[in-house]
Amino acid sequence: MCRWRMSFFFSNFAPDILRGGSKKRRQRPSALRKKPVYINKMYAIVEINGQQFKAEQGKKLFVHHIKDVEAGNTVEFDKVLLVDNEGAVTVGAPKVEGAKVVVEVVNPLVKGDKVIVFKMKRRKDYRKKNGHRAQFTEVEVKQVIA
Repeated sequence: MCRWRMSFFFSNFAPDILRGGSKKRRQRPSALRKKPVYINKMYAIVEINGQQFKAEQGKKLFVHHIKDVEAGNTVEFDKVLLVDNEGAVTVGAPKVEGAKVVVEVVNPLVKGDKVIVFKMKRRKDYRKKNGHRAQFTEVEVKQVIA
């Protein structure tokens, strides 16, 4: 057999033992494994137009369209459900008193992806095609006050 045919044969059909054993890597002991590092930042869970968002300072969010706002305006949301201040978690019942999230409007109207709704009943000559694009407002969280 030629060398390349032999290598082809061994790579496809020969068991691991003939090829020099399986190449499993040894796992590190659990004490030596790297643990993930978490950076505790202040964040809040806030309800905006019926949806809940995790708001951190500097984070950009796409929320449902807010009427009568312009780019550059600041908006305050006071329906804060939870605040985490570097590990100290405060849960509201139903909302945290005195907490609010201040955001700046980056883009007042952003259209989402096109969604196609297609309904069909087989053998009944029934087909409906409908679609829409959701409207959002892009905001940037300026600060979380708790």
